[in-house]
Amino acid sequence: MRIETIAVHAGMAGLAEAGSHVPPIDLSTTNPLRDVESGGDSYENLATGGDLGVGDSAVYRRLWQPGVARFEDALAALELADGAVAFASGMGALSACLIATVAAGKPHVVALRPIYGGTDHVLETGLLGTEITWCDEDTVAASLRPDTGMVILETPANPTLEMVDIRRIADQSGDVPVLVDNTFATPILQRPIEHGATLVLHSATKYIGGHGDAMGGVVATNREWMTRLRQVRALTGGLLGPFEAYLLHRGIRTLPVRVRAQQATATELAGRLLTHPLVARVHYPGLPGQDPRGLLGRQLDGAGSLITLDLVGGYDTAAAFIEGLQLVTHAVSLGGIDSLAQHPASLTHRPVVASARPGGGIVRLSIGLENVDDLTDDITNALDGATTGHTAVRAVPAPSLA
Repeated sequence: MRIETIAVHAGMAGLAEAGSHVPPIDLSTTNPLRDVESGGDSYENLATGGDLGVGDSAVYRRLWQPGVARFEDALAALELADGAVAFASGMGALSACLIATVAAGKPHVVALRPIYGGTDHVLETGLLGTEITWCDEDTVAASLRPDTGMVILETPANPTLEMVDIRRIADQSGDVPVLVDNTFATPILQRPIEHGATLVLHSATKYIGGHGDAMGGVVATNREWMTRLRQVRALTGGLLGPFEAYLLHRGIRTLPVRVRAQQATATELAGRLLTHPLVARVHYPGLPGQDPRGLLGRQLDGAGSLITLDLVGGYDTAAAFIEGLQLVTHAVSLGGIDSLAQHPASLTHRPVVASARPGGGIVRLSIGLENVDDLTDDITNALDGATTGHTAVRAVPAPSLA
């Protein structure tokens, strides 16, 4: 089946036989046990990362939840994975991956910048017991060690939308698992497992939910990693909630339509912003010259709906521009039906070390479902009203990484 059909029907098996048309929301925190022996067997199976067997009890919500399982099945189908494991947030999902690799005696992580600020921060601090080596596409193989447990990348990358060749990274990594943050592209535009990735991470809060009202994270992967991540989740209590699972699963069913409509608007808008005098550069993979290796069409099925502006005048211009927006909301997050603008250096990437932090003039726009002319008017008006009279670019201080 095509991906649009999969999005609508994945995770819905057995509903008709049960007399339902949409997934029910089960709020149970505990579940009846048939007898002492089978109850104990079910607990041990789920607490060590197993899946719910036929006739087993789900025992306790922290171990397994039916609505979460349906969402996981749907996301895995889109990502062409054996399965998926869902968490209460994207950072919860990433943390489980890092805990799992440390627990396996592989604490060394290789990662490519730029990457989401939260990911950068948790790797740089070593908070979860990892040791980080930062590299670029040319130095992945040289950065590997016997204790390397994972290579991490994001493409398109947050916030300046650089694209990474996943196959090239996977080939250099050999037997070391490659984790790709696919939040920006979604499985509608990119399916990293097809290109050699082992783990595909999503902040499901973004495009998958799509409406800014549900938080979650999910990792699509193979059966071995599913078991490892389920065990971490069961023991640390990071399971996605049942109502959030319902909303995120519902979001998947409209994901292809939303992603493509938002992308069409972003493509048009990016071209319109190229000529504004306050815009030093528009970062958007679909613009001429921004895909020199031909990843669009080979790895990515489209350029997506995020646009990053590099504004003349740095921080002061960026701040004035954001504060002048009326239709576009100044807020973190992305991928929802309404357009958002944020200043990465002072928000999501503030904890990143200064040498890797985005410049003060960088503003990230997440394009929603509004009319392209209305968005153009709002963004252009805000640009026109932003001052460029400041010659010095103020630095955004970073808090301690301790």
